[in-house]
Amino acid sequence: MQCPSCQNTDSRVLESRAADGGRSVRRRRECLNCEFRFTTYERVETVPITVIKRNGNRETFSRTKLLHGLSRACEKTGLPPERLETLVDELELALQQRNGREVSSHDIGELVLEQLKELSEVAYVRFASVYRQFSGVNDFVATLEGIHASKTRLEALV
Repeated sequence: MQCPSCQNTDSRVLESRAADGGRSVRRRRECLNCEFRFTTYERVETVPITVIKRNGNRETFSRTKLLHGLSRACEKTGLPPERLETLVDELELALQQRNGREVSSHDIGELVLEQLKELSEVAYVRFASVYRQFSGVNDFVATLEGIHASKTRLEALV
């Protein structure tokens, strides 16, 4: 690590500790040449994920944008914001672990809907109405019938 004071590349680590909720390591260092002390942070480098939109445009995956959409769908459902953060963390991790660096907005939407189906039926229908571009009452009815049918299948198995 290069010293910010004298540019010497030899330093020793005085202290290391987890930072940013365990996502990075904070290290206090001391230059072996000039004894200047400085702090460095070490974190895992992630390759940005590219989202392919319906219209063919490409944009960088936005965790904030996804969290905002989930928050809107989950308003007044009683789901705590921490649970939504966790859901986005899990989704982002799943996307990072894929082989490709490009993912369609359709795939992201389906992954979100899978999670919402188990968390809140109301949030599921709200998110689906925007994501699947519902055009009328029939779309809502079909979605609700799908939820009811899957619940009935699960109850029959138990």
